[in-house]
Amino acid sequence: MLTSLHIEGTSLLHRIPVKPKLAVLMGFGLALYLVSNPFALVLATALTGGLYLSTGIRPAQAFQRIRPVLFTIAFLSLVNLVLLTPVETLVLTLRLLAILFLAAAVTASTAIGDFIAAITDLARPLERLGLIKAADIGLAFGLVLRFVPEIAARHDALKEAHAARGLPVKMHRMLGALLIATLKDADRIAEAIDARGIRRH
Repeated sequence: MLTSLHIEGTSLLHRIPVKPKLAVLMGFGLALYLVSNPFALVLATALTGGLYLSTGIRPAQAFQRIRPVLFTIAFLSLVNLVLLTPVETLVLTLRLLAILFLAAAVTASTAIGDFIAAITDLARPLERLGLIKAADIGLAFGLVLRFVPEIAARHDALKEAHAARGLPVKMHRMLGALLIATLKDADRIAEAIDARGIRRH
């Protein structure tokens, strides 16, 4: 069962601090939208895909982690084929795949604690302006990363339970149980945070 998005390892990406990785991710995402050459985008997709696998993740697990997003990209590509030319659709699809692989690589090579610390530091200027509390932003970001594998694992468990009972596996039938279980977990985490005084400043 997947319990964390972080993969332990000693790859080059693991050794790079989180802030430069986030800066490269943002810059790369912006730069991609200035590139319209399909061959250049194929190269970018291949490089980011290789970078994702270089974190030490198994190919099957690598696919499982990003499977929902891949299906979403596939659906968008089908829609774009109706609205755009094949070349334009290919360009948009490759852009999305390249940024997805890089984002997955950054997430897999960075511990949640490092993410929280980096996001908190980056939010400090907004805290000085009185707009937000930096620690709350970092904590919220960390909780999102922590909940993603939990929700995915719970979804898979519900699918297996439905299949074992011979019931059709349909999302609308599982959605209620999935939401209730997730909200219960959120309540327990909120109680633990309040009990430890983490959000008291």
